Amino acid sequence: MASKVDRAVSYARDDQPSLASRLLILLVATLAVVGILFFLREQLDEFAVLVVLAILSVAGVFYVTASILGLIGIRRRDHAAEFANRFVETVRDGVCLTDRQNVVVYANPAYMRMTNVENTVDLKSPEQVLSAHDDAANAVYRLANAKLTGKPIREEFRLPTDVSGIDSAAHWYRVTVTEVPGANEPWRSWRISDITEDRQQQEEYFLELQRAIDHLDRAPVGFFASDADGKLEYINATLADWLQVDLAGFQPGRIGLGDILVGESLELIRNVKAAPGASRTATVDAILSKANGESLAVQLVHTVEGAPEGEAAPARTIVIGANRMADGTRDLREAEMRFTRFFNSTPMAIAALDADGRILRTNTSFTNLFGPALDQEPDALERHVKFSGIIDANAHASFATAFDAALRDQAKIDPFDIVLPGRGDDRHIRVFVNAVTGHKSLGDANADGDVDADTVQDTLREEAAIVYAMDTTEQKALENQMAQSQKMQAVGQLAGGIAHDFNNVLTAIIMASDLLLTTHRPSDPSFADIMNIKQNANRAASLVRQLLAFSRRQTLRPEVLSLTDVLADLRMLLSRLIGNTIELTMAHDRDIWPVKADLGQFEQVVVNLTVNARDAMDEGGKLHIATENVTAAEAEALNLPGLITQDYAVVRVTDTGTGIEADVLEKIFEPFFTTKELGKGT
Repeated sequence: MASKVDRAVSYARDDQPSLASRLLILLVATLAVVGILFFLREQLDEFAVLVVLAILSVAGVFYVTASILGLIGIRRRDHAAEFANRFVETVRDGVCLTDRQNVVVYANPAYMRMTNVENTVDLKSPEQVLSAHDDAANAVYRLANAKLTGKPIREEFRLPTDVSGIDSAAHWYRVTVTEVPGANEPWRSWRISDITEDRQQQEEYFLELQRAIDHLDRAPVGFFASDADGKLEYINATLADWLQVDLAGFQPGRIGLGDILVGESLELIRNVKAAPGASRTATVDAILSKANGESLAVQLVHTVEGAPEGEAAPARTIVIGANRMADGTRDLREAEMRFTRFFNSTPMAIAALDADGRILRTNTSFTNLFGPALDQEPDALERHVKFSGIIDANAHASFATAFDAALRDQAKIDPFDIVLPGRGDDRHIRVFVNAVTGHKSLGDANADGDVDADTVQDTLREEAAIVYAMDTTEQKALENQMAQSQKMQAVGQLAGGIAHDFNNVLTAIIMASDLLLTTHRPSDPSFADIMNIKQNANRAASLVRQLLAFSRRQTLRPEVLSLTDVLADLRMLLSRLIGNTIELTMAHDRDIWPVKADLGQFEQVVVNLTVNARDAMDEGGKLHIATENVTAAEAEALNLPGLITQDYAVVRVTDTGTGIEADVLEKIFEPFFTTKELGKGT
């Protein structure tokens, strides 16, 4: 067979001398013949010498001619081919080459041992050998009929015995078929690998994994794992039994933390955060919701990993049920869980402080209220930061006074108001500091009146004061609105009464002016004075109309207006008002929505804004008036108090003047407040 011939040729090539050895032998032989002829020249006749020389000449001519024709050549030894040949001969996998007719062209010793063949006469192709096994027939059929595209095709299968049928134990095989370029036609390289040991190791690993999962499922405590979005990726059988969840129908990502955690428990879990690259474990008393709606009081040992970039990270949680605790502590633990549930469910923010003012523990409302300050350091509560470090600096003195009073066990301590840092002036908090009865800030003194150091350290770790905090933002807003409303109502009543009386006087002045104008000609010297009196009376009447509008006693005439048209009509008037040193520009969005407003009131607002802008730019500048549409969603995003969520058309008046100071900005809607000098402004 070809396989045995190939191996014989391989071994013969291995026994042949190298090129240098053959040249050396040829040189030595030639020198030996010449030497013999030289020393025997006297004993041999000339004819014999000529015969020998003729033979050598003919051999040389024959060698040269054969070399030219390519019949004889000298080539270097192919070490790569020899290495590949030896590698294939010694590899543990069975390797076999077949031609297009499925005839074995080559087979290594491993293939012969695998198929239990001792001579090349009995060699069979892999198709013939493997097709005899029913468990491998389909795989061999796919391999034999697959169209090779230069990439190997692989199949794995299990046989009840080995390939030869001698070993009765089950075996796993991996068969790979690759196309190999041949002399006239491509060959197929079959590689049969016995992967029984690898499969056994995988099965053992899988069994160990199954045992570990079984141990986790049968553990006396519950366990669940959640991803960065709070979706449950795994729950053990114990927790599924507690929650009455069908574990067979559980799918990762279908249930979220919000589906099993009740009320404030979810916020407690979310408030457990870890620094980037670190982990944090917190014990939380929580309430779980069963599938039937019942509640289950548990204790959660929640571990969260901090992602390097600061984004959310997966978490792992152990669930300890009250019924799994020791009998001696069960009642006490259940009572503690009930108290924790009430403590975390109260809407008032509560925090316990030690004698140094550090936060020992808080409820959920506290972490929600002071969240921005606590989020600056994920481990703030873990490291017990001071309460004064998370409130406004302006309230430090008030807190210090109240805290000192609490340390002295005073029964009555006045509350104080603070503004949360980082949220502007729109979040107001009222803080109550209460003493812990029986607490002494420096511990018990000894008989000599001195303070024991150990007692001080123990006392500092105890709760020294309780802080209660209430969000009074809405209350403050209502108080401000009520005060503003009362002030405006009083001013409006005063303005309305004055306006009516003043209007009667103006009516008489205007009527008298009209009567005088009928009796005086325009050429009369008194005609200009009478006309001036009437004009000033009309201006005063305009002021009366504004007072009546302010007091809500004037009937407005709202009509549908096009803001672009109204502003275009006002452009000439506004240009004259601002003068030549100020540049006026207008810009309008496309398709500005129509509005319903009183034309006179709208024009008065624009004129007043323009005059104020002019007065703020003594050395000239730019005044820009723009209009745009604001959708209901955009209006809601502005988060302005009292603004109804609906579509609006906005008019923006912007100037490059000095601006408005912060203490004046809050008074811009007061009708009689002005920063202008006496006699100026309206």
